Amino acid sequence: MAISAFELPLGKVFTSDYQLSIPSFQRAYSWRPGNVLQLLDDVRSASQTQETPYFLGSLILVHDEGRDYEVIDGQQRLVSLTIIIAALRELEDDPALVHDLTNLILEPGDRLRHIEAAPRLTLRERDADFFTSYVQEGNLESLFDLRDMDMETNAQRNIHDNAQAAYDNLAGMDAQERRRLASYLVNKVTLVIVTTDDLQGAHRVFDVMNMRGMPLTVSDVFKSKAVSAIEPTQQDQYAARWDDIMDPLGDDPASCEAFFRDLHLVVSHKVECSRLIDQFVGDVLNPRIGTGKIEPFIDDILAAYACAWRIVEQPTGTNLPPQVVSALVALRDYPNDDWKPIAMWALVHSIRNLGDRDVAVFRSSAGHARFANADHDGMAPDAHDLDRLMQVLHATDRAWGVDCLNRVASVQRRTRAATTVRDLEKGIAPNAIAGLRVDQAAARLALIRMRGEMPNDPALPRLLLIRANEQKSGYAISRPRSLSAVHIMPEPTGKDDLEASWTQADLEYWAERLGNMALSQSSDERMSGFTTFAQRRASMLALTISQQFPLTRELEDIGTCTPQTLAARQRDTIALIARYWRLPFDGDADQAIPAAADHTPAERIGNEPPARNSRRVTISAVLRAGLLTPGERLTWQRPRKGELWVAEVTPQGRLRMEDGKEYTTPTAAARAVGGASAGLNVWKRSDGTSLADIWKQYRSRK
Repeated sequence: MAISAFELPLGKVFTSDYQLSIPSFQRAYSWRPGNVLQLLDDVRSASQTQETPYFLGSLILVHDEGRDYEVIDGQQRLVSLTIIIAALRELEDDPALVHDLTNLILEPGDRLRHIEAAPRLTLRERDADFFTSYVQEGNLESLFDLRDMDMETNAQRNIHDNAQAAYDNLAGMDAQERRRLASYLVNKVTLVIVTTDDLQGAHRVFDVMNMRGMPLTVSDVFKSKAVSAIEPTQQDQYAARWDDIMDPLGDDPASCEAFFRDLHLVVSHKVECSRLIDQFVGDVLNPRIGTGKIEPFIDDILAAYACAWRIVEQPTGTNLPPQVVSALVALRDYPNDDWKPIAMWALVHSIRNLGDRDVAVFRSSAGHARFANADHDGMAPDAHDLDRLMQVLHATDRAWGVDCLNRVASVQRRTRAATTVRDLEKGIAPNAIAGLRVDQAAARLALIRMRGEMPNDPALPRLLLIRANEQKSGYAISRPRSLSAVHIMPEPTGKDDLEASWTQADLEYWAERLGNMALSQSSDERMSGFTTFAQRRASMLALTISQQFPLTRELEDIGTCTPQTLAARQRDTIALIARYWRLPFDGDADQAIPAAADHTPAERIGNEPPARNSRRVTISAVLRAGLLTPGERLTWQRPRKGELWVAEVTPQGRLRMEDGKEYTTPTAAARAVGGASAGLNVWKRSDGTSLADIWKQYRSRK
């Protein structure tokens, strides 16, 4: 078995040298939007220092022959990177850069070198055509037009959802920032390519790298550096002490690195930490080596902050006061965890004995054998400054809530965290700390965001509805694992599915707004078969857990749901959230929400113009924008089959086929007559312009 390993930037991996494929025995693509957004956020943060590489782990490949390689480990990252590049291409308006981005994910072919045009990465057979057609070949508009029923596998749904998430995230940047990110992605994001010439060998390499060899963690590296600086007679004692502190954190390398990255921010007040080992040693350990401060660092700083990390990871398993637990549980609602350094600092400096060996921070019922003192009572945590702790946690929740609504980038959130910790160490009162301040402009923008369409990331509406329900109930509410923000009104699939008093424009307007959502243990996927409000309400209320959410429970009292019903829910929900976060809510601003059949551009109701996003574009929205006209005829010509399909655009925003059947989306119409592979791009107007082009024009206008 021949093995080779070398490091390459992504731009050298996505080239003619590698024809990558996912073998059929591999699991399907399973990353969800949270994974892709985390990857994108990490790369975006690292790109702030353009000359510093960002290491993205290893790929394990089996080299078949020539340029052909099978991917044994690395599928999730490669597929996700391809999706990110496709989204960058979709948002790019420079033809030369579009060409360069396309070449990263599609081999253009080279007849002189006998290289055929092909995707650089081929998925498993069930999903390969879907991925190539919609993502690699630049057909994202058709991808965004798909509904759940149009996708055959969970992998395809993940591709769809992740493409939307990546697109929306990147659309929030300006063109120059996207180009800097693309350049960094190609030149500075690196992978170690491990290749072998047989499958068994590849699995042995995978086994050793992931399960057996247990490579050194950053904790091992830091322990070696720290303990070696201690007097020889105490080295064994402090090596054991280090292990006692770190073992309860578990052996997940990513979690371990996250802890030390947050500890680095707390100690150094530095935001950027792309080279964790070098920077932690240089900024944290080296200043204490040779000065007799390593032992106190281990006993007082490492021990206390490791315990604080465990508390924020599992607040409900602690012996801390209920109000502290509730505040930490609330912070864990956020889709990011850049707030952790602030919470850790506040815990360490508000609980005097947090790092002591004999303090029973965690309850015996926590069920984790490695929790220190989980098997005896021990001393109680000495919470000597609960008032400051609660002030810091509540102020952090408020600041992160506004930042989450305003789509603030990770580097800005970590800057906020570093500034806050620095000011707390200066003794500044929590209500005077600049890092936790929310200015009027940010608060106003957050309210505007709440009134508008929710982003595709389901974490935000879930967070907002939790806050609204807790404000209304007056107490903390437990979060079941499968808690989601589900849509109250169903999406129509045909011309006869509209409920009384609703128009297509009404449903489009309310589809992704907070007033049309409620907390439930069910999900939109599970409720997709319920085509009426009454059915969806019954499904949500059938779950006993729903009764603890007052805004969901209120659905019992709604006999008929109208656009005015949702307008009132929206107004009340936003008022509750504004009260929770102490935002200057003006109830009169929501009175101008347009009535049914009178929906107008966002400017009419005091909102900012909607940001460019991946929401499905509807026919009626394009009609209102003047990019299509009622009665216009679209054709789909299929010369090889001798077929010509004609669809007419109706004033109600549907496509009517020659047999009289009407469809609410171009994809639905195309698939009804042409099969599962048809999409938005097959329909063309008389000048040859496809609906995909028109949809993209509409989206860019937004």
